[in-house]
Amino acid sequence: MESTTAFILLNGTPPSQFPNLKNYKIVCAVDGAYNHFVKCKIEPDLITGDFDSIDNIPTHIETINTEDQNFADFHKTLTILTERGYTNIDVYGASGEEQDHFLGNISTALQWKDRINLQFFDDYGCYTFIEKTFKKRDVKGKIVSLIPFPSATEIITKGLLYPLNKESLTFGQRIGTRNTAIEDTIEISFREGALLVYVGK
Repeated sequence: MESTTAFILLNGTPPSQFPNLKNYKIVCAVDGAYNHFVKCKIEPDLITGDFDSIDNIPTHIETINTEDQNFADFHKTLTILTERGYTNIDVYGASGEEQDHFLGNISTALQWKDRINLQFFDDYGCYTFIEKTFKKRDVKGKIVSLIPFPSATEIITKGLLYPLNKESLTFGQRIGTRNTAIEDTIEISFREGALLVYVGK
């Protein structure tokens, strides 16, 4: 089956190693991230952004100039991809560099979490806003953190060293960082709110 997942490289810290880009239906560079693709001799399918950070704009690759300053480049890229039917999107380069960009990327992901499946990856792990029920395999021994935005209620976890049993987390009061998976598969559920789950490598 042909993949229907899109790949986005943002202009944060690029990964030390890319996944197999042939597994993606479309590969996108957002603004200055294209410069890193050039260094790696990788040609994306699409370049978007306001192009204020690109050294040389190519003419042989599809480019979409998104000048609307009311939205971040990441938000505008998600709009383009969802209009083309993509609902599963892997994002690299969202963290590192200037941390206000990272916080902005998390804010954008929060806005889109109920419409598409966004997963973020970097050299240290992966993170995503989960649905009300979540299961992940092959995680034994890995760090698992639960970050509420701004709260998540009646959280139940299975397979973690420090389990939660219908407990609530609230940003600024109590969050669930640096837990550890003690089983190969972990399960997390919650009742209301928004919950970002981070799993280390």
